[in-house]
Amino acid sequence: MSDPRARKVAQAALMASADDTEATFYDALQQADLDRLMSVWSDDDEIACVHPGGARVVGRGAIRSTFEAIFANGPVQVTLQQVRRLESGGCAVHHVMERVQAMSPEGLQTAFVLATNVYLRTAQGWRMVLHHASLGRQHELQEVTEPTATLH
Repeated sequence: MSDPRARKVAQAALMASADDTEATFYDALQQADLDRLMSVWSDDDEIACVHPGGARVVGRGAIRSTFEAIFANGPVQVTLQQVRRLESGGCAVHHVMERVQAMSPEGLQTAFVLATNVYLRTAQGWRMVLHHASLGRQHELQEVTEPTATLH
């Protein structure tokens, strides 16, 4: 499709739900497809991304740069586990555990990441407005459904 408007309509049709948008995001990670990955993000100036151990990155250009640097090492293999979904009106929040495998100078590395993905329903379909990820440890990733202590 050479017409950018037709391409946006096609993308919106493919992302008719927050689940569709999330599937596109993780598939793009696994294909190291930067353009496709960025297509899931809202055009809003305040979109944000926090990678494990990293600073908050705000705006399309800055987010694109971080994923470009990640893809310099090749595709990122991610398996979603323990997906929890909250949806109300035009907003969806997904809490997920990611099992991430990526190449590093030391070889194939596996990490467990806890992520929160926030999606808004826009005129262009469901779009990501936040991906916030933090490093977890496999033995700590059991879900706690009842509070065990006061955190703050």
